[in-house]
Amino acid sequence: MLIDLQGVTKVYTIGTVEVPAVNGIDLQVDSNEYLAIMGPSGSGKSTLMNIIGCLDRPTSGVYHLDGEDIQDLKDNALARIRNKQIGFVFQTFNLLPRATALRNVELPLVYAGVDAASRRRRAMSALEQVGLAGRVSHRPNELSGGERQRVAMARALVNDPSIILADEPTGNLDSKTGEEIMGVLHEIHGQGNTIILVTHESHIAEHAHRVVRLRDGRIESDEKAEKA
Repeated sequence: MLIDLQGVTKVYTIGTVEVPAVNGIDLQVDSNEYLAIMGPSGSGKSTLMNIIGCLDRPTSGVYHLDGEDIQDLKDNALARIRNKQIGFVFQTFNLLPRATALRNVELPLVYAGVDAASRRRRAMSALEQVGLAGRVSHRPNELSGGERQRVAMARALVNDPSIILADEPTGNLDSKTGEEIMGVLHEIHGQGNTIILVTHESHIAEHAHRVVRLRDGRIESDEKAEKA
């Protein structure tokens, strides 16, 4: 089992008020699953994604990632896990505006201490994988929204992570471009990656093989997608 959450909670303190965002989540995800997490605003889906991605720690409960208990790891250990095992794709792309596509994709390798020649080779390979071999020298303002998201996906892939976390990856795209991006995610899943997708759109969730719906910080349903 790749991901194992048991009794996970996350409580935020706002002034003197405690606000539970995730409230007793049990969730298991196997390697190479394609999972969508759905729920209305405030249901806890982004908080759950941040916990899975080691961007935030649970208040209580147990989280094992690939057999490792992440609860007591120090920040630098969590940073290594994020850099090596998890690739992130965000709705807003999060690209460096003055850097080329190639340089944006190289960035995780810089943090990992990879030498310049290897960085370039691996970044080129990742850009080719998402169909952007001809746009490596373009900056974000010279790319379409779909191309920017492909750069973000190449950046997520460049360290060969086992997990891709995609948070509303089509949210800033028109429907045609969104479907193209979902096609790229499908290809990535076919190469063996585990995909966890956060979305509020049912037609996007249907690309996944399993859909978990949250409400009020709890799992409301966990079932195979209709088109799986």
